[in-house]
Amino acid sequence: MSLDVIGVGFLRTGTTSLMLALERLGYGPCYHMRVLNGEPWRAEDWAEAARNPEAAEWERIFAGYRSSVGSPGTAFWRHLVDAYPAAKVILTVREPETWYESAAGTIGRALTSAPRFRLPWRRAAALDEVQHLVRDREGGRFADRDRAVAAFRGHTDAVRTHVAAERLLVFEVRDGWEPLCAFLGVPVPDEPFPKANERAAFQARQARARARTTRRRVAAAAGAMAGAGLAIWAVGRGVRAGRG
Repeated sequence: MSLDVIGVGFLRTGTTSLMLALERLGYGPCYHMRVLNGEPWRAEDWAEAARNPEAAEWERIFAGYRSSVGSPGTAFWRHLVDAYPAAKVILTVREPETWYESAAGTIGRALTSAPRFRLPWRRAAALDEVQHLVRDREGGRFADRDRAVAAFRGHTDAVRTHVAAERLLVFEVRDGWEPLCAFLGVPVPDEPFPKANERAAFQARQARARARTTRRRVAAAAGAMAGAGLAIWAVGRGVRAGRG
């Protein structure tokens, strides 16, 4: 299986809705940030790709997936577009200032409110690395409005320049099924276009994710400390036995 559709829009441009729409149209499963949240071991693939994207094993990374939308794929959009020349490309967009308000109030807040302590846990470290890579490549640090909006506009221009017009759809999810289905050459479903990941839902989901991450890291730290304490106790017991 190879990627048939590559979504290259920044987060907060309707990427979750597009993911659901593509899966409804038969282009699933779709690789999305939710895949990493559910299977954090996959973050190691992306952390490695960030260090050497030219050597990334895209066929292995996307094995079993027909589409990719949003992060982390968008952070590597040029490589994916070139690696899958037959794939159609969808650039989700919205008004840049409106995008900034949404992104700063969700992604920016989520990253700055993440747990401050770090554990020597490889998967957690890789996931942290990917999340910050996404932030840096998708608008930068949201405290700087002008820089973030400029990055958004620059990304739109870069995609339009790099991708041939016949394989690119510049898409606003509020336009619904018709332009998407016409681009893909599939029938329009007799149901509303998916609407997902609004700000309140995003913030609630992030709060739950942070709580789960904190619990895992506290449990890992407790386990590590317990193991270290047991080792110290065993060494001390051995020393006492030797003296006896």
